[in-house]
Amino acid sequence: MQSPPARSPAFRRLKLLTYNVHSCIGTDRRLAPERVAEVIAAAQPDIIGLQELDVGRRRTGGIDQAHTIAEILKMKHHFHAALDVEEERYGDAILTALPAELVKAGPLPSVGEQRGAIWIEVEVGETRLQVINTHLGLRRIDRMRQAEILLGPEWLGSDRMSDQPVVMLGDFNSIPSSPPYKRLAGALTDVRTHMAGQLRPTFPSRFPLLRLDHIFASKEVSVTGVEVIANPLARLASDHLPLLATIEI
Repeated sequence: MQSPPARSPAFRRLKLLTYNVHSCIGTDRRLAPERVAEVIAAAQPDIIGLQELDVGRRRTGGIDQAHTIAEILKMKHHFHAALDVEEERYGDAILTALPAELVKAGPLPSVGEQRGAIWIEVEVGETRLQVINTHLGLRRIDRMRQAEILLGPEWLGSDRMSDQPVVMLGDFNSIPSSPPYKRLAGALTDVRTHMAGQLRPTFPSRFPLLRLDHIFASKEVSVTGVEVIANPLARLASDHLPLLATIEI
């Protein structure tokens, strides 16, 4: 048998995780950001997309959940508030210990609860990995509009994305048979398609029935592993289960 070709020195393996943390309120109704951080830490991800974070909200004790989780994990974070009322904010964040810069954060067209997306560029050796984290709406008409915006020139269609490895992750509130999912999967590849067999759904965490959380990747990204984290602690920490992908760029 021939030996596999030698890899480039720039080759790098990374773990990506997407996790809707439900304002750090578990299925036992306990508010516990430290428990969410424990679930994440056990997976040892390099880049983390979190959705449904509270920052300065009275309902969750006024703490900055993005900052708290990042501090526990010894990572830096970039946060985007989809909802910003006075000093109360609610939204999404990307955490990493790798060198990274914020490229863009902004709203997506929504009716009712506001939605948004956040994009950072992560330095991986000589490569720049483009990472978008988002949380799409509950109404299909909103999700379709949001997907079209994400595929447009301000996000995935940006010149900055050209010939760059790209990953987009988040809670898309879309099952694989839905039009919004199919639209996004036509531009990027769902990491699950690289794996043999079926992975469990991610929602609801105690008795998962639906695949709502996804990680999509461009052709420059090689996927070597995908896992839904469904241990007892993950079933308690949030109403979603985390989705973990191992990639090589």
